[in-house]
Amino acid sequence: MITVKDKTFVPFLEPTTLNARITELAYELNHDYHDKTPLFIVVLKGAFLFAAELFKHVTIPCEITFVRLASYQSMESSGRIKQIIGLEEPIEGRHVVIVEDIVDTGLTMAQLVRQLKEKGAESVEVATLLHKPEAMREPVVTRYVGFEIENRFVVGFGLDYDEQGRNLDAVYILAD
Repeated sequence: MITVKDKTFVPFLEPTTLNARITELAYELNHDYHDKTPLFIVVLKGAFLFAAELFKHVTIPCEITFVRLASYQSMESSGRIKQIIGLEEPIEGRHVVIVEDIVDTGLTMAQLVRQLKEKGAESVEVATLLHKPEAMREPVVTRYVGFEIENRFVVGFGLDYDEQGRNLDAVYILAD
């Protein structure tokens, strides 16, 4: 068990499990985009560790950029993108893969996918480390999913609780 701020968490996904599945996702991306040069858009702050591990195994020609989406407040999604910060690359005609830490309600991701398509992306896919199907309020196609999990609060491996816990090398789940 670990404590982050005022909450107790228990181990959920160990580093070896995470790394094995992330390597498989990279293989899938290498296969699916072997004849394209995708633009990977990494959503900060949460996806930074997932992206770092993923890109160690992506061997195809690609470009990588980073954006921040302002949407979360404490332990819940506000469901609205307040702002996309940092997207300077042209999107029109590009194959885009959004790299996200977690898709839960789908509200934020659906808005981002819509906005990228409106900017003229040829295709937009989502690669997420974690997906909570039970929490979905707006449907989002998540083509590349590391792990489907229950609708429980998690921290670690980039995911935070009030900006703390991102540095943990595993994913932890809130203790009952």
